[in-house]
Amino acid sequence: MNLILLGAPGAGKGTQAELLTEKLSIPAISTGNMLREAIANGTELGKKVKQYMDEGSLVPDELVLGIVAERVSLPDCVNGFILDGVPRTLAQAKVLEEKGIQIDHVVSIEVDDSEIEGRMTGRRVCSQCGASYHVVANPPKTEGSCDLCGNALIVRKDDAPETVRHRLEVYHAATEVLKDFYEKLGMLRLVNGSQSIEGANEDILKAIGAKV
Repeated sequence: MNLILLGAPGAGKGTQAELLTEKLSIPAISTGNMLREAIANGTELGKKVKQYMDEGSLVPDELVLGIVAERVSLPDCVNGFILDGVPRTLAQAKVLEEKGIQIDHVVSIEVDDSEIEGRMTGRRVCSQCGASYHVVANPPKTEGSCDLCGNALIVRKDDAPETVRHRLEVYHAATEVLKDFYEKLGMLRLVNGSQSIEGANEDILKAIGAKV
């Protein structure tokens, strides 16, 4: 089963992808993780990607689709895969079709922008070990300090309020049209992402016809 997860930044795509991987025994392919690896490795591609991500802008198609096509051709994708973070534009969706990448279901995780802003601007990350926290949902024992190593917690540039708002604007402008595209193909499944993680996961499994 080949799936695409749609949803605004902070909607919970990564979390749901992990759960689906466990339950369906297929890999979750996060373009965000792949792009961050390129940045961390300091490759030429990574440097270009970093510039776009720092601005909160979408990474151009030509920097993304080659990575994806190579990944889904690997042996662990023979029984299916979950795409998290691609396609983000109608052009990307059409290139996936042109490359012969078959998709069975497209799940859109629906969350209001105001809730997204609260989720993302409340994120805190350890400056040393990378542990993640949230000022409301998962606060550290001591404000501003990592529970694991004691180092200072920081706000990632991606999670700054002005960047979050810009990312949401970019998302709605570029990605919302995908719903119409996939709805016309009969693939679109809408799921309420404001409920519990477990509830959203059950709804996704039902929507794609998998056992709950």
